[in-house]
Amino acid sequence: MFYEVKAIARAKIKTDKRDSEVLAHLLRMNMIPEVYRRSTENRQAQRVLRQRAFYVSAMTALKNRVHAFLAQQREEIREGVARETNIFSEKGQKVLLGLDLAPREKKLLEALLKTYRHLETRIGESKAYVEKLYEESREAQFIRTIPGFGKYLSVLVAVEIADLTRFTDAAHLHAYAGVIPSMHSSGDKTHYGKIIKAGNRWLRWAAVEAVWPGIRADFDLRCFYERLARGKGANKAKVATARRLLTIIYKVWKEGRNYIAYRR
Repeated sequence: MFYEVKAIARAKIKTDKRDSEVLAHLLRMNMIPEVYRRSTENRQAQRVLRQRAFYVSAMTALKNRVHAFLAQQREEIREGVARETNIFSEKGQKVLLGLDLAPREKKLLEALLKTYRHLETRIGESKAYVEKLYEESREAQFIRTIPGFGKYLSVLVAVEIADLTRFTDAAHLHAYAGVIPSMHSSGDKTHYGKIIKAGNRWLRWAAVEAVWPGIRADFDLRCFYERLARGKGANKAKVATARRLLTIIYKVWKEGRNYIAYRR
């Protein structure tokens, strides 16, 4: 339904008569998708949290760029940096700025670290707001008990979902997040492709972001991931684990309880 309506806007041959006929047909069949209307407060929270997510993604990209930059330096510099457990801490940045680099190389590194500190400040500015939203959201507090979810991701997920009753089951939540594989079926053969990526990209990002800390913290989640990774590869296993986390979110939210890990 959604794709047919969307196709009208993207059609190569586009006339009012053709569009109105398609819309009239969809309306007659009761196939016009209903849009969820968010409250003003929810939209305001979305904007703040999404901007923070943008800064976090930018910081991750910047960290990767710094590591790539250092990997291109001579061996003695790489060895000196390797001794630091966290090169982005205050002490680590002092070590980086004290490296014996060529003048132009030093300026490049200084610019990267300056950008890092700028992003760190922008992320810090939203911390008080995240804390406030967390204290006011019972659902975010339930989500935080799930392995892999800190305060920020818990609040982001709670704000993006907003109202769980609009999802009849966990599978609908998976589809909304865009973490279900595309499927092509013909006769008795079915082929599963890449994930659809047609849903809420911020919810998808939060679920995938929670996978690594989640499998480190929860034994059963790690076993689930490793079993799939051996048979289907790391990427598919990561997406499947994100789906499982969304299923857990659906259950704890619906039942109004904390997550309880299985004890062996």
